[in-house]
Amino acid sequence: MKFFSHDNSGYLRSLAKEFDESTNSVRVELNRLTEAGLLQTEDDGKTKVYRANRSHPFFNEIRNMVSKFLGLDQLLEQVVSRLGNVEKAYIVGDYAQGVDSGTIDLILVGKEIDMVYLGFLVEKTYEKINRRVNVRVVEEMDEEIGGVMVYG
Repeated sequence: MKFFSHDNSGYLRSLAKEFDESTNSVRVELNRLTEAGLLQTEDDGKTKVYRANRSHPFFNEIRNMVSKFLGLDQLLEQVVSRLGNVEKAYIVGDYAQGVDSGTIDLILVGKEIDMVYLGFLVEKTYEKINRRVNVRVVEEMDEEIGGVMVYG
């Protein structure tokens, strides 16, 4: 999940410390994921840095599964179903590109959206997934948006 929930990278010792595991057990799993082609490595001096292989055929599917596991899909379904006349919801910006900056940018397309309830959901989202949500509400999209996750 660490590598596929956002564009994270890590090296052996920091990952072992983060997961409170021995470096040997983390090394074994990193090697398995690298051999399977799910992770890529690069050398940073004497340190090997690991990150998700964005060119792996299953990268997008794995990222979507991790997103679902983290509850982002449920959040968006709730937003779309309870806010009023929401036609589409777009995740844009860093998160849509697989980079976790700590903020999720969301565009809602629709009319008569319950802004009070939207404010409540934004606050609850921060409590649940520890990510800020910036929401822009528009009545219609003026242009095509590339590289986004679309719900609705």
